Order: sequence, then C-alpha cells, then structure tokens
Amino acid sequence: MTEMTGKTETATAQGRIIRALGGFYYIDTPEGLVECRARGVFRKEGVTPYVGDLARAELTGEGKGYLIELLPRKNSLVRPPVANLDLLVLVVSTVSPAPNRFVLDKMLAVAEHKGIEPMLAVTKSDLCRDPELLADYRKAGYRCLELSSTTGEGVAELREQLTGGRLVVFSGNTGAGKSSLLNALEPGLSLATGEVSEKLGRGRHTTRHVELYPVGGGFLADTPGFSSLETGGDYEFKERLISCFPDLYEYSGGCRFTSCTHTCEKGCGVIAAAENGEIQKSRLESYKALFEELKDIKPWQAKR
Repeated sequence: MTEMTGKTETATAQGRIIRALGGFYYIDTPEGLVECRARGVFRKEGVTPYVGDLARAELTGEGKGYLIELLPRKNSLVRPPVANLDLLVLVVSTVSPAPNRFVLDKMLAVAEHKGIEPMLAVTKSDLCRDPELLADYRKAGYRCLELSSTTGEGVAELREQLTGGRLVVFSGNTGAGKSSLLNALEPGLSLATGEVSEKLGRGRHTTRHVELYPVGGGFLADTPGFSSLETGGDYEFKERLISCFPDLYEYSGGCRFTSCTHTCEKGCGVIAAAENGEIQKSRLESYKALFEELKDIKPWQAKR
C-alpha cells in the first residue's frame, strides 16, 4: 500500500506483531517480516503495542520501518502481554511442579473476564496422572486434554484445536512443559526447555519473551512462565467476579440476599451447592481467595 504524505509517497504495510524485543516490533506482513520502531505517539498516549496486535507500518526499506498504527483489539492480556487471542491453553503439569488449583482458577477467571476461550492442557502424563484434577475441571465445564510431549499422548488431539488461522497462546507456571509441548506440536521450532529446580519446586525460565510461531495456518505463542495472569486494579473484574466462575454463578440465583458476596452469608445458594457436592469446594475456596484480593479496589480504578 502506498500513501501520499504532502508530495511524498510513503509505502505502508499491515500485518500482525509476532515478536517484541528490545524496543523493536516485528510485524508479519504480505511484504515479509518488517522490523519496526514505534512512533513517539504511542508513548505520548500511553499505548503499548502487544504481540498479537494487528498493526500498520511505514516502510523505510530493507525490511525495516516504523510502527504507526494499531488496529482495534478484541481482547488483550497485560501479563503476558498478548492481544487478539482466540484460545488460551492453560498448561498445568501433574508433577514437578505440582498443580496449584488457586493459580489455575485465577487464570480461568481472568480468561472468562476477558472473553477468551480457555482450555486446560494437563502435561507430563507419562510421569504421573491426576484423574481427579481432570474430572473436577471437566465437571466445572472446561475442556481438558491429558498430554505428554515425551510419548506424544494427546498431541494430535491438541493440534486439531489449533487450526483455522486462530491465535493460540500457551501459558502457565514455569516448568509446566509449555516449550516442550510446542516442540512436540511443531518440531521445527526447537525451543529451549529446562528442568525444574528441586530447591525451588518450579522451573527455570527458558522463555524470555512472548513470540508467535506460524503453526497449522494460524499463530501459536509461547510465553514466559508466570504464577498468575494480571488482575490488579481491575474494578470491573471485581464487580463481576462470580460470573467469571460459571459453575458457581449457576447457583447464585438461589441466594437469599441480592447483595450476597458468596463468601460467608447465610442462605447463600453457592455455598449450599458446594456443601451438597454440586460444585467443587476447591473452586469456591479459590473464588473466596480472589474476592479477598480484589475487595479493596475502588470504582475509580476501573480499567478503560
């Protein structure tokens, strides 16, 4: 595409940011990969380009240019910084590191809040199986796959989920096997993998930045390991928290009081459902813990 700026013709190209590293943004365009610096307007307006953003670049030649415009996002995450997700695959291992249900529930709640389809990928099935974990989250309404990058179990089934040009993000704790799983899906990637530290009980960081890889006609992202998605300061998330736990929300209509917080009140339909075994008590405990984290956020802290 060529634009007229005064009397000067400026070549531009549109594509998706697939890598952000050291102040440079790499945009996959029909003209090829373009290495860009962002124009100062982004800093002035407090806008940070994310991997996954659809963007427009002004081309200066030799595969270089300037990032001049971001197209509207349909969704985004702050941590990890990714935009326009179609599927968020939450990678959790059965062992080394052991699954942390609160972290997993928090990640699922953020996905629900952001309008991103979540799926659980339970890894290291060759080392240990956790049928209770799978059963609990399937009962809560989530798609779950049991996988092993070593034996290949479940890899073909997961690959079927990644077709159709979608942007799929893998995220989860360090050491859960994200990079190993990506290598099993697309052996040509040859991503670095690391062992889990016995002292810390968590993995050594092998992914240092977010990057998109073309797989199956779409894009697949590995992200740096982290313990939870960013939630701080989001008043809207606080206000609609119960709806971000769909299995709990189903019973909230049975509460005696419309102001029920579902944490300790008498006549709470959600608490009664947990006591009766209709929903998992661990899910309710995760909701309560997240409610405590968010309860002091004020209306003026709502994210725009």
